[in-house]
Amino acid sequence: MPEIPVGANGAFTLVVAPEYLANRFKDSILPPVLATPLMILAMENAALNAIRNYLEPGQSALGTAVDIRHIAATPVGQRVTAKAEVTLVEGRRIVFAVTAH
Repeated sequence: MPEIPVGANGAFTLVVAPEYLANRFKDSILPPVLATPLMILAMENAALNAIRNYLEPGQSALGTAVDIRHIAATPVGQRVTAKAEVTLVEGRRIVFAVTAH
């Protein structure tokens, strides 16, 4: 596998659809806004896109830990873009700084 450089970056965009809402995942009493697990999905896809060009054919990557704050409600129809940047590479462990707006 080619060496993954610190600073490698990627993005992933999704448009909030009704099936992505918190009131569909957890409790129908919740407001109709983007569910946190779907925000994490976008963030993990951005991280994968940051390193995809450095992976061998047939290789992928899997997130093992997340530390996030979900601080804004996003309704149906809004676009969310996650951006990830590699901040540390230690052997097979890769650390990313990720934002979603």
